[in-house]
Amino acid sequence: MDLETARREYLGYLAVERGSSGNTVAAYGRDLRRYVSWLAELGVSDPEDVTRELVEAHVAELTETGLAPASVERAVSAIKGLHRFMVSDGICSAHPTSDLPLPAKPARLPDVISVEDAGRLLDQPFPRTPTGLRDRAVLEVLYGCGLRASELTGLDLRAVLLDEELLRVFGKGEKERVVPILGTAAEALGVYLERGRGALEGRRPTQAVFLNARGGRLTRQSVHAIVEKYGRVVGIRGLHPHTLRHSFATHLLEGGADLRAVQELLGHANVATTQLYTHVDRSHIRRVYLAAHPRARS
Repeated sequence: MDLETARREYLGYLAVERGSSGNTVAAYGRDLRRYVSWLAELGVSDPEDVTRELVEAHVAELTETGLAPASVERAVSAIKGLHRFMVSDGICSAHPTSDLPLPAKPARLPDVISVEDAGRLLDQPFPRTPTGLRDRAVLEVLYGCGLRASELTGLDLRAVLLDEELLRVFGKGEKERVVPILGTAAEALGVYLERGRGALEGRRPTQAVFLNARGGRLTRQSVHAIVEKYGRVVGIRGLHPHTLRHSFATHLLEGGADLRAVQELLGHANVATTQLYTHVDRSHIRRVYLAAHPRARS
């Protein structure tokens, strides 16, 4: 079996047997198509002929062309997965990537907005229309609960427990977590569910919480557009749903929240991911030190 055939079989394995998301399969498909094509240009099509040196040369070339570190890391993961699959499936015996390390990815500080900007965003006047009520609820829930855009669009009615002030959220890998929904986020969501959602729902009932104008489930692209639109109104250019999630975490930590609690709220598997937020605003650390330490001031 040649590399191209093995590539197609591996992508099928990811989609069917591993249950990988469509986005993951598509991204790995692009990475591996580039990898297999690069090897073909060198006259390599037999999996047994791929060496560690060839793989390292390909990765080096990806880096030199200016590909983002995260994209290089994903490409290496895809390549390692392909070779692991070929060995386990008996397609070849050579495993040139068995101990190939993932490239180091520099830590990127997340984008955040200030508490004042969050207030301007959420306190602006929203249209008293079904879509206006929905849009306010979208922004309030993203910032008030720290949800990803995909988690917000995936919310179903049975996951909303407003009487208990809770949301059941399904994150990456369909891992469930429960997050509190309080204050203006709970109020905005309640108003939307009571006065806005019914007007948007079409003839076919759906369990989706957030609906588009045709009665279908709101998409991530629509959420991005909503966030960018209302950010632009108050002078915050290029606002992204993930920025609201980052701001949620940063503002909680600045307010004195425990790191482990924020990790749980965000659904991070590793606390090291959450720790990134502690580096966002070093001026906050200085203020805490000045306020708390008895010898901080002379």
